[in-house]
Amino acid sequence: MPFVNVKITREGATPQQKAELIQGVTDLLVQVLDKNPATTFVVIDEVATEDWGVGGLPVEAFRKHVQK
Repeated sequence: MPFVNVKITREGATPQQKAELIQGVTDLLVQVLDKNPATTFVVIDEVATEDWGVGGLPVEAFRKHVQK
């Protein structure tokens, strides 16, 4: 009974995109690990960008740093 938690920044992922993520993760577990899709759980958590850090910086600051 796999449980996968996907975390993305809260930047407008559509319900369709989330559905595709759920299906894609489920398909991958079926293909690679031969898991039963009926007992595979995928949860998507959306995180505000101010609560997400990369390289020691909040994600917005990191993006500005990388774009230079």
